[in-house]
Amino acid sequence: MKPQASPKIRTLPGAGREPELLALARSGDREAFATLYNEHQAEVSRYIRGRVRDVHLVEDLVSETFLRALRRIETFTWQGREFAAWLVTIAKNLINDHFKAMRTRMEVAIGDALNAEAVSTSAEDDGLRDLAAFEAAETVHAALLVLTPEQYGAIQYRYLGELSVPETAALMRRTPGSVKQLTHRGIASMRRRLAVAA
Repeated sequence: MKPQASPKIRTLPGAGREPELLALARSGDREAFATLYNEHQAEVSRYIRGRVRDVHLVEDLVSETFLRALRRIETFTWQGREFAAWLVTIAKNLINDHFKAMRTRMEVAIGDALNAEAVSTSAEDDGLRDLAAFEAAETVHAALLVLTPEQYGAIQYRYLGELSVPETAALMRRTPGSVKQLTHRGIASMRRRLAVAA
């Protein structure tokens, strides 16, 4: 007597099954969407990891990509274009939004610091101060590129996310001493980079 395959095992979809799975997912079939997730999660994660250094941020962006896809699944119509390409487009937009928001936070923080140091007396002074804040933000962004992923994460959480050392340590799954060391070394690397750029 031949052994029978377990009915619980589902085969992964090939390219030919994807339109059928998408139709099921659009009708609210969660299992069909889960199958699509399992099929494309690695590709989306690989795409985001190639553009984002922070491991925890990668995980958040992958989750948000599929959450948005689930919310908008009814807007996707199969026209021979792969579902993965749509997911990558969503991921790309999320990455762009994240870095725009981070840059804005940095510009505001630098602008606030400059405002605290000097009181403007004219519109020309205001314009020069705004230009200096923008240039400073650009320089800081370039300096961030020299950091290791761990240093980048520590500095991002501590200064851009305004988290305490214990909060940052918990997010990064490190000790507070390790976070302080990563932050110190990261700032030292940025200072060296800024000194070369000056």
